[in-house]
Order: sequence, then structure tokens, then C-alpha cells
Amino acid sequence: MPTLKSVAPWYLYVIETKYKHLYTGITTDWQRRFNEHKDSSAKTAKALKGKGPLVIKLCIKLKDRRSAMQAEIWLKKQNKSRKLAIINNTSELPFEHSLVALN
Repeated sequence: MPTLKSVAPWYLYVIETKYKHLYTGITTDWQRRFNEHKDSSAKTAKALKGKGPLVIKLCIKLKDRRSAMQAEIWLKKQNKSRKLAIINNTSELPFEHSLVALN
């Protein structure tokens, strides 16, 4: 009988730069990834280098990598006002997720 492989959750996050730009990404460990961006380490996304202080504005938990990638693609296609409405919880996301408490 085949064994079921445990699937770790993935996270979709949105970071705001000091210029009020929004950066969207996915990861399996959102706290580690945010710290890498914030600390301007070698693993910091080029789009975020030199644009701190960075603030994490949204983090949602998704069931697997595929769901996270689809959610990321969908969110990146949205305009800034729609993204802000999602961040402010005045607009719904069209996929299954759970909100992560940031503080």
C-alpha cells in the first residue's frame, strides 16, 4: 500500500517598501524569508535591496506549493488598489487559504 506523503504548507506574503511599493512572494517559512529580505542578505530579492525598512503587510497559508504559485500569479495580476483592499481585509481572495497573524 502506498504511503501518503505529508505536504508542508506554503505561504504567500506581501511586503511593502519605504516607497510604498508592494512585493509578493511565496515560501515554506515566511518568517525566515522576511528576515532574509529585511537583513539585505545575499538571498534578498533584487527588487527589495536598498528599499527598507520593509513591512510585511499580508501573509496567508496555503495547502501546497501549487496552490501558492497559483495564488501568487493571481495576486501579481491585480492592480495596487485591489491588493490594498485585500491587505485591509475589504476584498476577498478567490481561493482557499487561512490568514496568518503577523503580530
